[in-house]
Amino acid sequence: MSAFADISALGGSSRGARVTNAIAMASRRTGVDFNYLLGQAKIESSLNPTARAATSSATGLYQFIDQSWLAVINQHGSDYGLGWASDAISQGSNGRYYVSDPELRQQILDLRKHPETASVMAAEHAADNKAYLEKRLGREAAPVDLYLAHFLGVGGASKFLSAHDRAPGATAASLFPAAARANRSIFYDRSGNPRSFADIRDRFSARLQKGVDSVVPGAPGPDIQYAGTPDALPASAQTVQPADYVRIETQRLAQQADMSIRPQPQTARLAYLMLATLGR
Repeated sequence: MSAFADISALGGSSRGARVTNAIAMASRRTGVDFNYLLGQAKIESSLNPTARAATSSATGLYQFIDQSWLAVINQHGSDYGLGWASDAISQGSNGRYYVSDPELRQQILDLRKHPETASVMAAEHAADNKAYLEKRLGREAAPVDLYLAHFLGVGGASKFLSAHDRAPGATAASLFPAAARANRSIFYDRSGNPRSFADIRDRFSARLQKGVDSVVPGAPGPDIQYAGTPDALPASAQTVQPADYVRIETQRLAQQADMSIRPQPQTARLAYLMLATLGR
């Protein structure tokens, strides 16, 4: 398989192709493991860009809640043509993020449903967590360690992994009583016996791999970067270079607006985002 291959067979649909391509390009831009990002998205949303949680504000491929999304856009948005969004976000004295204009706030939150934006922001968030963990652990953070940071928070993951590295066979529930009460099946087996740090970490690793294999059986490592076949590309095409994908996707976004009227701001912004995110 070439470095930039037709991924439509992997995604199973035009939407799936676009989603998986967005994840691959985010991996390429940030250096975050492709299989990790793919597995996380599969677990979180079944690769549905518009997924919405029933019990919280979590939305999109990576199920960012409102506050987490505003935080990552505030920190990294300007690197991807989203200065208009990051500039509009402020942080109050209570640590919460807010946007004064309700309509603009909703536009920023709606970017969670845009696969390219959601993927690259998830990758940047994972890269931040990776740097934090490696500084504190004194070793490379594996993909499963990043998922533990997603599950426990980066501080909790650092605490978990430090204990794991010291004594992998020790039980974890006593160190995380609140998390163990809320997630009993993770911290205890069916007989009620507490699981060890190693067992919990191995189970998370298997869960990530299962998510990847359900999309791409026998998935390759992160050194292989895919580019998908967008809707506008002829079906006979077998490969597409990143620059071509930027052009095609930008045209697709522009065509969504009625060209007889003034284009909608969010459409223009998304078209610019495609150039900023994928074209560098």
